[in-house]
Amino acid sequence: MHNDFLINTNSACFVPDKTAIKTTNSTSRHRSSFAKSGDRSALNINDAERIAQTQKLLDRAIADAWYTVKSDRRPPKLTRTRWVWRLTGLYHLCHSTTRLMEEAAQSFASANRKSLAQWATEKAREEAGHDQLALLDIQSMGYKAEAVVEALVPPAAKALMDHFTRSVRDSDPIGCVGYSYTGERLAICRGVEYIQMVEALLPPDTNATRCLRVHSAVGSDVKHVEETIEMIAELSDDERVRVARACYKAALLRFSPPKEHYISDEEIQNVLKPLVLA
Repeated sequence: MHNDFLINTNSACFVPDKTAIKTTNSTSRHRSSFAKSGDRSALNINDAERIAQTQKLLDRAIADAWYTVKSDRRPPKLTRTRWVWRLTGLYHLCHSTTRLMEEAAQSFASANRKSLAQWATEKAREEAGHDQLALLDIQSMGYKAEAVVEALVPPAAKALMDHFTRSVRDSDPIGCVGYSYTGERLAICRGVEYIQMVEALLPPDTNATRCLRVHSAVGSDVKHVEETIEMIAELSDDERVRVARACYKAALLRFSPPKEHYISDEEIQNVLKPLVLA
């Protein structure tokens, strides 16, 4: 992923192929495909096949965003200082999730979309407190955590939060499902090796990967991805395509490098210096 506050990994670790979901025409093709193989024969497709079809649709959308961006730019090498920067991004994303998912749940419930309302309610519950893990991680790095997250708001995190907010407050908030799936699907590309690499950079006795672990292949996101796919598989064909398009839009934001320069370690340090714990 190119956004520097995010965890740099092999972004294509899940990519099934180069099939695109980007334009109105391609969306129509997928809708048509589902109509032919889904609507009329829905009773003949068992749950496992439908779930597999759904995951392929969503992952193709994310893959298409990756191939669309395909930037040669890479964030600077991860350092202790830059890890604090990335933790601030994780904090801000986690901090907004519960409130916005509760708002989405209310909108879905008002429209009598029970499965979506239940999913959003559960998502709000699951993500509660994850922002506090990021704060504990920052504190473990030796900084006043609350002051750090107030002073540092990575532009990539802000762009994602703004996008998430717009999705939730849209006339149909189903885009938040694609946003959530994309974040968790990419998170589980981060495995034990990545966590160990981060920990090797940190000072001894520093416990600053709690938030990362939760949002990785060793945390709860693996189960969350499976549960979200199962829920989406039960939606209408049109809704599933709209979720896929939302995955594409969210992935574009996550894969795109900053429009300007990557923040330097020196710039981060200038903000952090007054915020060191006494």
